[in-house]
Amino acid sequence: MPLVGIDDITRNAPAGVGAFNVILLEHAEAIVSGAEAAGAPVVLQISENAVKYHGALAPIAAASLAVAHAAAVPVAVHLDHATDRALVEEAVRLGLGSVMFDASALDDAANVAATADVAAWCHERGVWVEAELGEIGGKDGAHAPGARTRPGEAAGYVARTGVDALAVAVGSSHAMTTRDAVLDLALIAELHAAVPVPLVLHGSSGVPDETIRAAVRHGMKKINIATHLNKAFTEAVRGYLAANPSAVDSRTYVRHGRDAVAREVTHLLGVLAG
Repeated sequence: MPLVGIDDITRNAPAGVGAFNVILLEHAEAIVSGAEAAGAPVVLQISENAVKYHGALAPIAAASLAVAHAAAVPVAVHLDHATDRALVEEAVRLGLGSVMFDASALDDAANVAATADVAAWCHERGVWVEAELGEIGGKDGAHAPGARTRPGEAAGYVARTGVDALAVAVGSSHAMTTRDAVLDLALIAELHAAVPVPLVLHGSSGVPDETIRAAVRHGMKKINIATHLNKAFTEAVRGYLAANPSAVDSRTYVRHGRDAVAREVTHLLGVLAG
């Protein structure tokens, strides 16, 4: 199946869209395997932090694109939380069809100017752009816990920047390992009514299944999940190694992590379907 764009997935998906972060090739394989089992489209995301881990974008991007092209379901490959304009441009050159440009650490005027410039550059090349106005808790100290996005400000930000989707702060927090985040569902509904582009929930690893379903019902469209899958991967590998302390072939234990992620992706895509 050919690679698709997030715009196609968000436009055609009846409910929420699952966007899962890739760190290793096995993550991309697992995410697509889980999506195929669910019969649902999916987004593979590569974050700026993952690029730093690998030392370059090209290898993990090429791997993710190859897995996406071979998938039996629609798959988009997306650059997540990029603060570096040069990284955005490299992602576009490599063939990623969408990017999240995060200028939220800047003041409002600088955020709008930088984001509008990136959005215009990307749109000239047919690339979809997500951005962020409100702060989202827990991202390396750059976001204040408890921050909330105001609907009027969000609508104005989209109008001034021309972005295609907006990440909003409604109660979630990045890197949570417990699933007990409390979302402001009334605020999500207000944002959905005010903002003319899809809303994105970052930090969804800490959100319980029923709350994810409720968030989608209230207007959230793209649901980003990373830490929850990393936790599943690590627990599966740790369990295998504890039971098999003499194991040395990494394929034997990494496979267990990959399978655990695939199962969790299938489950989460079912949650997003309603």
